[in-house]
Amino acid sequence: MLHPNLKTFLCVADCGSFSKASEKLYISPPSVMKQINVLEKHLELKLFDRTSQGIRLTPAGQVIYRHTKIMEEYAAKALAEARWESDRAETTFCIGSSILNPCKPFMDLWYQVNQAFPGYKLHIVPFEDDHQGILSEISALGEKFDFLVGVCDSRQWLDRCNFHQLGTFQHCCAVSREHPLAQKERLTIEDLYGQTLMMVKRGDSRVVDQIREQIEQHPLIRIEDTPQFYDMEVFNRCAQTGNVMVTLECWRDVHPSLVTIPVEWDHAIPYGLLYAKHPSADIQRFLSTVQSLHI
Repeated sequence: MLHPNLKTFLCVADCGSFSKASEKLYISPPSVMKQINVLEKHLELKLFDRTSQGIRLTPAGQVIYRHTKIMEEYAAKALAEARWESDRAETTFCIGSSILNPCKPFMDLWYQVNQAFPGYKLHIVPFEDDHQGILSEISALGEKFDFLVGVCDSRQWLDRCNFHQLGTFQHCCAVSREHPLAQKERLTIEDLYGQTLMMVKRGDSRVVDQIREQIEQHPLIRIEDTPQFYDMEVFNRCAQTGNVMVTLECWRDVHPSLVTIPVEWDHAIPYGLLYAKHPSADIQRFLSTVQSLHI
């Protein structure tokens, strides 16, 4: 990784002559001398004293030699580390994980197919559930992550990634543990009369828009728009205000102060693997393996 002129400089210094260095480098003595002259001109330093008895390093040359040796060792370590990282990257799947989008479904899937990927390892990459930053995380698929696992019928998400469905989750409602509805095992639409129902804004999720259309037929239920994508602040607001929140069965343990209750409706949303728009060959092979097992 060192500049060729510096490597030539080290060789000349170690050999003690231009001719011996030329033999070792497999170039002519004039080429060796030219490289040293170019280096001295570039550094504006005289590196060698040339005498009839041979050459020796000048005091300035000794300093350059000492530090170049250190640079050579450091460059070799850097190159070895880079090659190790390159090899590791080629045999590692990076899986994003957050509170709302945990990696456990991928782990369950991995142990069904991992025998087809000998030598591959998993690297879990945590990220924050932030409604303002989630689109950047989705866009990082293929760079920061190989896969994310999540519920997805978001138009904005699907503009940024591919999606392989693994199943569905039902929409439910969440309330604080002190809420009058918290003791119910199942809710009807009429149970929500007089309540404020928190749900994401219209226009991004087909399934959530269907829920909204159903709720809007019941004017005794007030709708409060949340950000387009949930984060922990939405769950905190539900717990603090006493409102009811549209949620998912897979999120029942996200907030300890909330109770998740099924509702007498059928609004399932797909969940599965999110991956880059232009996946690498090993990502495609992984997906083909999953599909072959009808997962």
